[in-house]
Amino acid sequence: MSLLSLENLHIQVGHDGAEVVQDLSFTLEPGRMMALVGESGSGKTMAARSILGLLPPPMRLAKGAIRFDGVDLAGLGPKALTKYRGARIGMVFQEPMTSLNPAMPIGRQMEEGLRLHLGLSRVECRKRILKMLERIRIADPEHCLAAYPHEFSGGMRQRIMLASVMLLKPQLLIADEPTTALDTLVQHDVMNLMTELAAENGTAVLLISHDLGMVSHYIEDVVVLQHGIPVERGRTTEVLTQPSHAYTQRLVDALPRRSAGGLRNAEPKPALVELQGITVDYPGHALLFGRRVAKRAVDGVDLVVGQGETLGLVGASGSGKTTIGRAIVGLEPISGGTMRFKGQPLVPDDPDTRRDLQIIFQDPYSSLDPRQRVEAIVGEPLKLDTGLTRKDRRERVREVCDEVGLPAGFLTRFPHQLSGGQRQRVAIARAIVRRPAFVVADEPVSALDMTVQKQILELIRQLQMRHGFGCLFVSHDLGAVEQVADRVAVIETGKIVETGTRDDIFDRPQAEYTRRLLNAAMLLGRSYNAAVS
Repeated sequence: MSLLSLENLHIQVGHDGAEVVQDLSFTLEPGRMMALVGESGSGKTMAARSILGLLPPPMRLAKGAIRFDGVDLAGLGPKALTKYRGARIGMVFQEPMTSLNPAMPIGRQMEEGLRLHLGLSRVECRKRILKMLERIRIADPEHCLAAYPHEFSGGMRQRIMLASVMLLKPQLLIADEPTTALDTLVQHDVMNLMTELAAENGTAVLLISHDLGMVSHYIEDVVVLQHGIPVERGRTTEVLTQPSHAYTQRLVDALPRRSAGGLRNAEPKPALVELQGITVDYPGHALLFGRRVAKRAVDGVDLVVGQGETLGLVGASGSGKTTIGRAIVGLEPISGGTMRFKGQPLVPDDPDTRRDLQIIFQDPYSSLDPRQRVEAIVGEPLKLDTGLTRKDRRERVREVCDEVGLPAGFLTRFPHQLSGGQRQRVAIARAIVRRPAFVVADEPVSALDMTVQKQILELIRQLQMRHGFGCLFVSHDLGAVEQVADRVAVIETGKIVETGTRDDIFDRPQAEYTRRLLNAAMLLGRSYNAAVS
């Protein structure tokens, strides 16, 4: 007998709007793991939210049945659904920082479900919570109870969310993109933890994801959604190895693969940016009498990026890779060492230097001014170029937007009117509009789905070949780095542990940390030729 059954589900915007999910049907048996996959906007998250009656207005369930253990949840009101939410059906959301209460200690938040659904005393709640925190390998469970969400990393917050949900031993766990934007090692850790906890409790799992590599490793059955319509379903291995629908084939084709024909830039290039012994310190927590203990984020780093070359800088979250990129463009002060640009001491505050050094930020939604239209955002760096007239600036903006694949009709739009991939194209256009010599790309595809990632990576490569700028490509996504990098540097806790050509790092890694990164990536379903044994 199936635990969950969706029958001809239709989700609509209001009463006369478009349908975001159409005729979706599937069954999930107890203890099984199923994934809903598709690009952003395919309706997979809306389908998952409808199970618990959590559709955001103006979305509504227009038609269909949602049967859970024989009961049609679609016919229940909010009060009746309370008995199912948390107690029998748990949900882990994409971003734990927004689903955890920032003003409430972790212990109090984990206690809520136990007291509401099981009626346990505070003493019994504390015992169960501490046992669960030990189970998920939290180093200091007692301290965790009194700590707040902002005191933990993204991976730790996701562990805590999983622990909170699994404390109630639900029959069904819905996990909505639980590893998006986490680094490879943490992704592997979180997915292993989720599958272990589910197996221990006999919990069925419905995973929402755009990461086909991860799905192929962990999930038994898959349903592929395109524009809200199920186009393919079946056993994961069969669907992903022999996709029959053109859309599924396109998703599989977008999986990271090493570019054919070897390296683009096999020959050494003249040095463009040189870092020697760079250190960056952050002030730590205040101690008695106002003293502070500094935290060293970057520790004695040496790096060289050649003209027209892409250096991939990889490492786990908190390793210092983003700090290095920000230091080069003058957004973080260095505490020691020297930086040189085109053979001269690098002075980031110099106007001419700032023109030649640009950065593409990780999250374009927060780095683009929401009150400006695309044309103004892209054209803003040109205001400092006194040699261009207003007409020249407008023509340059249109030319660059056309280069990054933004038609003229997009110039009058605001950032919120664009998709994630379109916003990232705007961020890239803004970075290259002044024809810089060097660009820092800071996790430019970390939150994008596979097909959009492929488009953005190809765009960056094409633009670099056309304009010849050097690039520091900062990422935890080894698949993305393998596609675009000529050379790779691996960083661990602020120190470079290995540097080499792309093929040397991926095929013949020397450092144990590099092997761990590659092993974790392969266990998440990526395919590399690396000799990691």
